[in-house]
Amino acid sequence: MSSCNGIAIRVRGQVQGVGFRPFIWQLARESHLRGDVFNDSEGVLIRLCQPVDGDAFIRTMRERLPPLARVDAVESSPCQFDEAPTDFAISRSVAGVVNTRIAPDTATCPACLADIVRDGDRRQHYPFTNCTHCGPRFSIIRQVPYDRPFTSMADFPLCPACQQEYDNPADRRFHAQPNACPECGPSLTLYDNAGHPLAQREQALTEAVDALRAGQIVAIKALGGYHLAVDASNDQAVSTLRQRKHRPSKPFALMVADLAMAHTLVQLNDAEAAALTSPAAPIVLLRPRTDAPLAASVAPGMAQLGVMLASNPLQHLLMKRMGRALVMTSGNASGRPPCIDDGHALAELGPIADRLLAHNRAIVNRVDDSIVMVEGGQRQLLRRARGFVPSPLPLPGGFEQADGVLAYGADLKNTFCVLRQGQALLSAHLGDLSDPQLFASYQHNLTRFPALFDFQLRQRACDSHPGYLSSQLARQHSQDGLPCHDIDHHHAHLAACLADNGQPLDTAPVLGLVLDGLGWGGSDTEHQLWGGEILLADYRQCRYLEGLPPVALPGGDLAARAPWRNLVAHLDEACHDWEEWSLPELERLQQKPLGLLRQGIASGLNCPEASSAGRLFDAAAALLTPVFEQQHFEGEAAMVLEGLAWQAVKGELTPLPEPDEIDLSALWYGLLQGLASERPRPELALQFHQQLAAALAGRVLYQARHHQVDRVVLSGGVMQNRLLQRLLVQSLNGHGLIVLRHHHVPANDGGLALGQALIAWARQTDRKEQA
Repeated sequence: MSSCNGIAIRVRGQVQGVGFRPFIWQLARESHLRGDVFNDSEGVLIRLCQPVDGDAFIRTMRERLPPLARVDAVESSPCQFDEAPTDFAISRSVAGVVNTRIAPDTATCPACLADIVRDGDRRQHYPFTNCTHCGPRFSIIRQVPYDRPFTSMADFPLCPACQQEYDNPADRRFHAQPNACPECGPSLTLYDNAGHPLAQREQALTEAVDALRAGQIVAIKALGGYHLAVDASNDQAVSTLRQRKHRPSKPFALMVADLAMAHTLVQLNDAEAAALTSPAAPIVLLRPRTDAPLAASVAPGMAQLGVMLASNPLQHLLMKRMGRALVMTSGNASGRPPCIDDGHALAELGPIADRLLAHNRAIVNRVDDSIVMVEGGQRQLLRRARGFVPSPLPLPGGFEQADGVLAYGADLKNTFCVLRQGQALLSAHLGDLSDPQLFASYQHNLTRFPALFDFQLRQRACDSHPGYLSSQLARQHSQDGLPCHDIDHHHAHLAACLADNGQPLDTAPVLGLVLDGLGWGGSDTEHQLWGGEILLADYRQCRYLEGLPPVALPGGDLAARAPWRNLVAHLDEACHDWEEWSLPELERLQQKPLGLLRQGIASGLNCPEASSAGRLFDAAAALLTPVFEQQHFEGEAAMVLEGLAWQAVKGELTPLPEPDEIDLSALWYGLLQGLASERPRPELALQFHQQLAAALAGRVLYQARHHQVDRVVLSGGVMQNRLLQRLLVQSLNGHGLIVLRHHHVPANDGGLALGQALIAWARQTDRKEQA
């Protein structure tokens, strides 16, 4: 047979294990093209025999990509076939392929959803239905390449019917590694909280729903971990869950069956509905309806409800039978990582749940639910996990060669980050490293995650705070002789936002307004604990300009948990005569050991100064809200204060004129005078947000003019306050400044590792060039 000229089309990106080859096979056959397609170490290679219009084929390919496919680059070049093909075939992958692109777990596609409800379908009511377009990926993989023997599906040999689907390029389950059915796949078992089996398969689901309807708590094994579920309309059930989980006030997330059910609970715009129904199926923060049929204890004092749609077949079947919203919160004891191991789940969740609905497919990688909010019509990720991880983040221009960096992140909301071949691989949300179990999991993942992606370590980066567990671990690991870069906390926040907005490596310096609870600052200020700074920075350098005035943190770490301590410190600093005001809100402060507190502040004993926006919000909340004595979870005081302020918002928000300076005295006296005049507390909470936003915007505008800068980065955990963010954007945009906000990585410490990695690589590259 004679040879044949053709073209080779190289496709790089998330194109392995997502149904890309059968898609190309079908596309080629539609056009009666000859050739082949196969996986190799660089992605997918398509070879087409002449005559063919390569540009038209590429254009159609891009327009009709499979749901999970992501194309980073397409290149074409001439090629030659030794023997002219007679048709189009899927060829065997090149030996030794290491698949470095693993798709995230993805919500059930419409076709699989139709399968599980179709009468007579062999997968009717089967809770583990999936195809190449949906289902588990990252949560089940043990090692690369992503093939069934290397996943937790290895324990379930395919039955003849499933094998036929798996082998047929025309079937949407072609090479779907988790493919299964009731004959050969995983199955459900319902247990009591002592571990005794009560029911199996469909009966297990039926009895779990009966338990939920009866007001019981059911632990449910999902894709990436366990959830704890109760009927969200049953106040007694929700209260019991709070009591058993020792979670007195932190808001619970809700699960609904579909958009119709969501509309009964929350107000939805088109962008928010799109976020809810996206393949990632995250928790979306939404405005509650006043007539929502929910227990009052679901999210006390909050301006928003966290809502997600059912995202896997088990959840769809559960919600269809339940018929109303469920609380669906992480399956863990308070402060612990969510359970993934069945034995661990029984030991930890048995005292909390009445029933456990489990299955026999192992969870290899824990993946929490992602959280997003939509502000200004655009999605902002607050927690990046299920549905997004481990998809790489594209890096902006100048970082094409970025490689070999491992960044360790922070101690709260921890994620770590790997830079590999011009892309960033940000781990799933891990949590608070102060928990020994979570710290052990963090150390395990620091080793395992890079190994999945064929990563060659050359340098490390960590937070400059000397006391962070993550930083101490990085310095311990750096005894192997590889460089370890200490990166200031707020510079990392700013750099992460720059990358999130596609700003190139050689970008001119921008202004950064970084607001959070606490972070180790630079050496060019008298205080090292920052939390409310205006910076001038790029990827390499960061210069402090000004910020919130530093105020003592009475009791050090205690101040982050006891809002009243911050209220005393701020009032003493800003309103020296506050004790002369006869206000009920101040009388409870008089019951506190003010003398001892002030002695500590005067001596500096365990009372460091910090320009913390987070503690400023805590102080205002202690004055205006019930969160006075203690915060039961991080950010509670600020969230309740924001919720109170939204009650006073009528129509469009109106920013206040920007003052010439940040005067916290004016802010605090304004609140005291408002209380003395018996103004409604929601109005005062809104006033606090407006005055603070105006003061910060005024100083940013001054610095922008002084340094002739037109771009401003907004970053740090406090920027998750939708009200404050909106006021700042309105003021800054109103004066012609370009505002850069987070979208794909969190503004909080969950995005910090990305900034650390980029700064480390940029600085190391400069050193090499100067050497």
